[in-house]
Amino acid sequence: MRKVSIFGATGSIGQNTIDLIRRDPAAYDVVALTGGQNIAQLAEDAIALKADVAVTANEALLGDLRDALAGSGIEAAAGAKAIAEAAARPADWVMSAIVGAAGLAPGLVALQQGATLALANKESLVTAGHLIMGTAEKHGGRILPVDSEHSAVFQGLVGEDMDAVERIIITASGGAFRDWTLEDMARATPEQASSHPNWNMGQRITVDSASMFNKALEVIETKEFFGCAHEQIEVLVHPESLVHALVGFKDGALMAHVGPPDMRHAIGYALHWPERKDLPVSRLDLAQIGSLHFRAPDLERYPALRLAHEVLEIGGHAGAMFNAAKERALDAFLDHRIGFLQMAEVVEEVLAQLSPSHCLKNAEMSLDTVMETDHLARKTADEIMQKMA
Repeated sequence: MRKVSIFGATGSIGQNTIDLIRRDPAAYDVVALTGGQNIAQLAEDAIALKADVAVTANEALLGDLRDALAGSGIEAAAGAKAIAEAAARPADWVMSAIVGAAGLAPGLVALQQGATLALANKESLVTAGHLIMGTAEKHGGRILPVDSEHSAVFQGLVGEDMDAVERIIITASGGAFRDWTLEDMARATPEQASSHPNWNMGQRITVDSASMFNKALEVIETKEFFGCAHEQIEVLVHPESLVHALVGFKDGALMAHVGPPDMRHAIGYALHWPERKDLPVSRLDLAQIGSLHFRAPDLERYPALRLAHEVLEIGGHAGAMFNAAKERALDAFLDHRIGFLQMAEVVEEVLAQLSPSHCLKNAEMSLDTVMETDHLARKTADEIMQKMA
């Protein structure tokens, strides 16, 4: 029986992970579940899975969580420190699905215990790729990608030599605005940006998909995870979302990963790795699908992709700057304080102001320096947006 923990259990990735575990409960001993505001869901899942501990990130909701777990024998806790303590509990496999930079610290703690980390928190690699990969190597931990694109690349590289790889192509649906004009995108509302044509995801990642900031983060992730040069990473808009990534080799061959737009495939691959087991996902009928479409992304419409390559050229703590600025700009857009296209303007200005700073660019990376950079970038983004108002 494998000991597993799920960080970010109440989000879409966490819920899909729980769906798979509940299909074979005898195979898993659930150690910890963490969540945010949705106490009812967190408590319900903790009881159903007989977790040892349930943790909410919101300390003000600890009483509610305790009430919901009353009589179950499950420990209740709250706050960032409690999440880190839960990550330190022995587990064989840990799902890292907390959204945002908050997912970095518990992921590092889990790796320090030598766990296998199923990484859905893309911000971990974006903000601190060198640190998280180094931590895994030092403590004998393993990182398995859960983003559909990186899972696809990972699978395409099984049995292959990275020296033979010429390019890595990750695909993007184009999100809610893939056929909109720039003028229409400038007037887009959070409500319009929150509807994805293919995937069922949380609001923040859905908006990030519409702006391609999600894909920009994945470009950075690709470099950090697979160790390729950023010039080798390409993005294609693929409206059907059936080809998740392609690996191009020096002999001209392309290995494509094709599957339905269902996150349970990537989650299940990481959960059962190195085996493949039956998963409750639909099987594609290629004859019925008939054709697949691809086009190059318009960098004028999606400046986030250009900025991602600039971040990789800058190096150092630029990823932490990029992610923090993006999160603050997204907050402002969702609050109707800035326009859709202004999110990229904010991020670009933060990079312009902070990346020349020698102490941040060349500082030895640690959790403290990453969080220092994150704090500074958020403060700078807020100052920039105040001037926009």
